[in-house]
Amino acid sequence: MIKVTKLNGELFYVNPYEIEFIEETPDTVISLKSGKKMLVSEKAQIVIRRMIEFYRLTNVIPKTSGDAVSGDSSDYDDDASDYS
Repeated sequence: MIKVTKLNGELFYVNPYEIEFIEETPDTVISLKSGKKMLVSEKAQIVIRRMIEFYRLTNVIPKTSGDAVSGDSSDYDDDASDYS
């Protein structure tokens, strides 16, 4: 699970395997395979990075020294408590 934040500041966790797509409208909308949509305060890039880290932690994708997601890593909160 990855940690995300509702627009009202409430934290919750979402199963990255259930995410179908993410869009910025300009708010970030996470669409699940079930059809449910969630608005979150994180930018899409941050959610994607958290998904990649989750997949690496669970050995779905190999850990590498390079990151497949471009961008400045300073905007990424890689706090281990983001994952469960």
